[in-house]
Amino acid sequence: MNIILIDYSERYYADVAGTALPEVRSGKFVQIRTRDSEYILLSPKEFTPYHADLVRKFCLEKGINGSYDIERKRFDIAGAEWVVAGGGKFEINAMQRYIYFYDDSLAYGKFDSEGLKEKVHQIAALSDYEVRTA
Repeated sequence: MNIILIDYSERYYADVAGTALPEVRSGKFVQIRTRDSEYILLSPKEFTPYHADLVRKFCLEKGINGSYDIERKRFDIAGAEWVVAGGGKFEINAMQRYIYFYDDSLAYGKFDSEGLKEKVHQIAALSDYEVRTA
């Protein structure tokens, strides 16, 4: 399975906040899967306040159809090949070299921690990070 990290942190800090990427940052994350790939999406909560906003941003950028549910709590991806496996919050500490996944998403449920450490270590930018989960 291909593991693909999409981290909106640099875009947020450079383009919106107008600051350098902090050594310690946190926000929301979701896992989105297809048959052969898993996307791990990270975003500062100031950029995407809700998990649904993060899923929507991903879909818009990839040209994938989807829509908000009637209460606008979920952004559902059209097509059975896409599955939002869950979400939560993250913290990355670049100095101490760890990424911490915790909590859950009210819209999509708890993230799937099974094999998460091995998946994260497949991502070049995080291959030497300690992976922590709660």
